[in-house]
Amino acid sequence: MIIYDKLWETMKEKGFSTYRLREQCGIDSKTIRRLRANENIETKTLDKLCQVLDCSLDQIATYIKN
Repeated sequence: MIIYDKLWETMKEKGFSTYRLREQCGIDSKTIRRLRANENIETKTLDKLCQVLDCSLDQIATYIKN
């Protein structure tokens, strides 16, 4: 299972709100909801998040063995 708890920490550290993320990343509110619920998202979305937040994937997502 992949969880996105680190995304919210990284956003806070870098001064990003979900509104700013939607505006700068082009991510819609449905995808934000999916991230909050730790549901599947597209890899291109992860790429956009890393670019906009200037971070690596491990600062956004964590793999937890089921």
